[in-house]
Amino acid sequence: MNQPQRLFDCIENQLAKFPKTDMMSAKINGNWQLYTTAQVSDMVKNLAAGLLQLGVSGNDMSDEGTDKIGIISNNRPEWVIADMAVQQTGAVLVPLYPTTNPHEVQFILNDALVKYIFVSGQEMYDKIKALQPNIPSLKNIYSFDELPGVNHWSELTKNITGEWLQKVDASKAAVKAANVATIIYTSGTTGTPKGVMLTHNNIMSNIMLSKKSFPFDEAPNYKALSFLPLNHIFEKLITYLYLYNGTSIYYAENMDTIGDNLREVKPDTFSTVPRLLEKVFERIMTAGHNLTGIKKKLFFWSVALAEKYDDTVSGGVFYNMKLAIANKLVFSKWREALGGNVKLIVTGGAACQEKLLRIFNGAKIPVYEGYGPTENSPVISVNREAYGSHKFGTVGPPLDGLEVKLAEDGEICVKGPTVMKGYYKRPDLTAETIIDGWLHTGDIGVWVDNKFLKITDRKKELFKTSGGKYVAPQPIENKLKENPFIEQAMVVGPERKFVGALIVPAFTFLQSWMKHENMPFTTREDIIHNDIILKKYQGIIDEVNQNFNHVEQVKKFELLPKEWGLETGEMTPKMSIKRKVVMEKFKPEIEKIYR
Repeated sequence: MNQPQRLFDCIENQLAKFPKTDMMSAKINGNWQLYTTAQVSDMVKNLAAGLLQLGVSGNDMSDEGTDKIGIISNNRPEWVIADMAVQQTGAVLVPLYPTTNPHEVQFILNDALVKYIFVSGQEMYDKIKALQPNIPSLKNIYSFDELPGVNHWSELTKNITGEWLQKVDASKAAVKAANVATIIYTSGTTGTPKGVMLTHNNIMSNIMLSKKSFPFDEAPNYKALSFLPLNHIFEKLITYLYLYNGTSIYYAENMDTIGDNLREVKPDTFSTVPRLLEKVFERIMTAGHNLTGIKKKLFFWSVALAEKYDDTVSGGVFYNMKLAIANKLVFSKWREALGGNVKLIVTGGAACQEKLLRIFNGAKIPVYEGYGPTENSPVISVNREAYGSHKFGTVGPPLDGLEVKLAEDGEICVKGPTVMKGYYKRPDLTAETIIDGWLHTGDIGVWVDNKFLKITDRKKELFKTSGGKYVAPQPIENKLKENPFIEQAMVVGPERKFVGALIVPAFTFLQSWMKHENMPFTTREDIIHNDIILKKYQGIIDEVNQNFNHVEQVKKFELLPKEWGLETGEMTPKMSIKRKVVMEKFKPEIEKIYR
């Protein structure tokens, strides 16, 4: 078969080259249900025929005239089946995060004029059903779960005649690589959601360019665990890369079962965001603190060794010997907790702590950091396994085939086949963002060794103090979060005399430390006002400040009792801080810093 041009060609590629018994798998009633490549191919085609029977089409080649189909669901095989079926009709998929608030859901479905929507189960159905009277374009809701009184998605695949299957063949043939495959709405940290139009060619180009960077080529014996939301372009890209490569995809039941699912599936690979790696590491460190005697000493000796790990410079015979001992006695248990088989973890979506990357890689858990916005389908650069193609503290070299440059102010700009078609219905925003073919990312970066890209901040997040000095908050926040006592941190100080910080303690770790110090752990509210605790955190701040210029140093801070989250509105689905929301919500605490 020729190289795939459209996303749904990936399934035909797998069928021709390495048909699988476990193309995709999901856990149902405690058992993994396997879907073969042939099964999935038939299900996709039948669902496409059912959608055509409903009148769904992409016949109107204008972006606004093509039908839009929504999906709001957890990760599962049906998600990918629905995605490919929609593509085969020529229509466009509009995916939404299950955690998107109702106001944003309503805006997106109305903006895209979504005709039909697939939902996972009762909770998502109720959410959409309540909004349906306010969404005139929405004709019906189909559920992946069997729910009383709700149309099940399988109804669309029944009684499909050969005539309708032929119509699917005709509609597939009419889909060009330049057609829009999906519109992904990005909420970002501010403002109204923007619909990013990505064509088949945008995403397929990124797959082919990324494929060169991954340490494995076609991998029909590999297994992957999928848990990052499929409506995020990173996981979607990785999914189609798996389909093209012949990697089996197992879907985690939910975020709370990832640990169990890793041990059951024993995956070769998975993709993640730094926040999840941080949480894994926090749990490991808390367990380490609860050890006693020689075991505890050995644990922290091993972690300290791994912190110094550098895969580009040999630590010498003595260091390598010690690290081998640490790997055998301590880190082997870490690897077992991840299934004992992981050959590759890719992380992106936010900055990953350099210390964390060194420790995991030193522990023979290979984590590669990459970078790219939705508008670039998404990967711009990624660290690779090949010698000289990896550097901690950077997001790696740009993908071969993309042009990357830094504007005068350091803004990262990219040009290539991966750059989005534009923002849906927003030619004004598109013109501001894509200039002479160059996508302006809004991220500020520098070159390291004239080869590796390092992200230093978001252009819009730089702020000026009242003394007129510019401060980049992200490097300070990342340094603060390297400390095991700090769960989350946000630097404040626009138009103020000095830099301050809101800090959420890592309460599990803090509780363990307090126990060791014979201090009673009462309530979080009490603890954050405790003089001994405040003194402890002041010491941490003083240590971090040594890494920064005087104007960037945190002069005062406030501890907060609760972690920021998606449900409470302070974080985006990519786990980035919504700065405006935090500034508004914690105005009294910020004012206290500057009182």
